[in-house]
Amino acid sequence: MALSSSNSSSPSYFSSSRIVALFVLLLLTGTCSAKLSENFYSQTCPEVFKTVKSVVKSAIANEPRIGASILRLFFHDCFVDGCDGSVLLDDTSSFRGEKTAAANNNSLRGFEVIDSIKTKVESICPGVVSCADILAIASRDSVVILGGPFWNVKGGRRDSRTANFNAANSGVIPAPNSNLSNLISKFHDQGLSVKDMVALSGSHTIGKSRCSSFRDRIYNESNIDSTFAKAKQSKCPCTSGSADNNLAFLDFQTPNHFDNNYFKNLINQRGLLHSDQVLFNGGSTDSLVLTYSLNDKIFYSDFVIGMIKMGNNKPLTGSQGEIRKNCRVLN
Repeated sequence: MALSSSNSSSPSYFSSSRIVALFVLLLLTGTCSAKLSENFYSQTCPEVFKTVKSVVKSAIANEPRIGASILRLFFHDCFVDGCDGSVLLDDTSSFRGEKTAAANNNSLRGFEVIDSIKTKVESICPGVVSCADILAIASRDSVVILGGPFWNVKGGRRDSRTANFNAANSGVIPAPNSNLSNLISKFHDQGLSVKDMVALSGSHTIGKSRCSSFRDRIYNESNIDSTFAKAKQSKCPCTSGSADNNLAFLDFQTPNHFDNNYFKNLINQRGLLHSDQVLFNGGSTDSLVLTYSLNDKIFYSDFVIGMIKMGNNKPLTGSQGEIRKNCRVLN
């Protein structure tokens, strides 16, 4: 994404560029009807994209899995009342966030990376860029750095002043044991089509899952390659216990590269989660999985469409919410 090289060289706080920037910010935030825009920060924080990318790139270089963790954070944020940064809020004595909901507790990761990004962005553009936008940009950068497609991220989301533990804990976020109709329904509730759902499921081409999430599949399901199942059983015993948190790659072939091998694995009955394999199991989504397995360009294109739709769903804009100074706590 093209970035403005710099603001005016004039040091005056009331320089013409500063006045223009503040005027644009007021226009964009002074009304609840404000819209997301690819140029939202072009005047108020032109270095935001470069800053976010540098932190994400460093984090992934240190641990490739963190890219998948950031992307997952974005999904779990967006599925609960829209992409509003609510998933980033910590619990306090008087506030209950979403981190301890069943779908998130001891599972979501990457919060420290978002904290690092926020600190750097605040140092150059204090009080301007929301945590919700930072998470959206960091998710895009994670995909690109790991070899996936690029897309322009719109800015203008604002941060929620509330969280919704009950929604996060009630099954709004698809579970690893979801069947096909359940997946279709939950994505539909977010304004996402069946095609969006299958394409976005392709994010499982990176990252890992816990033994407790795939144990039932590798021991009790028949639509699974036997060699694949036995390999996973070696690190995930059939009874729950200390091994529950043992990890396995969602895509065992190229786990740190964003590609279409996830769909190839499904065709060979090597989906790790039940919710993965149901996408190719004699149902209505088989043709999409086959298409994506044969053509990564189509997968990338549909994935980008799905990410943009999800990221633009029900955002807080204008005078709604706030711009948090610290992504973990309300101002």
